[in-house]
Amino acid sequence: MILGGAALAVGMSGATTAMAQGAPQVTGKIEWGVWIDDDGCMHWWADGGLEGYMVPRRNPKDGKPVCLKRNTCLVENTDQLFATDSAQLTSHGRSRLQSFFQSAGAFGYAIYGHTDSRASDEYNMGLSKRRAAAVANVARSVGAHVEREIGYGERQPVASNNSAAGMQQNRRVEVVCYRW
Repeated sequence: MILGGAALAVGMSGATTAMAQGAPQVTGKIEWGVWIDDDGCMHWWADGGLEGYMVPRRNPKDGKPVCLKRNTCLVENTDQLFATDSAQLTSHGRSRLQSFFQSAGAFGYAIYGHTDSRASDEYNMGLSKRRAAAVANVARSVGAHVEREIGYGERQPVASNNSAAGMQQNRRVEVVCYRW
């Protein structure tokens, strides 16, 4: 019986040491912000170091969630922005995007990259992510706030990939604008 208690004490001592090495640092500072979900609804979040909290932002008058007017404000064929099989913007594409983000009038943006199905799924995912990041970088360069940038590869086609015309429609970047 005593041997079992000693083993338990040694085990607890080892666990305490392991926890101390990887323990989060508590600074007394609470970080907070607003997160916007895919539906455009806002959530308050706070993180104090050990645990975090998230609650939906609600309208105090009716208790309903506060959701933004979210609309797709730009769908641009990537053939107009990028060279084939590239995530490097053409000078014309960069200029067009700069003008768009400077005049769109939204307080936040979500950018989604898409491809056709010619390459492997893994390759297309990477290409669409790099293209979304390139567009997001242009937005940030003119002071726009990018909430999210996601590459979907070939997984969300808007047309059949069985024809050149369909594939061209699927090679696109969508920009969603968040407005009040």
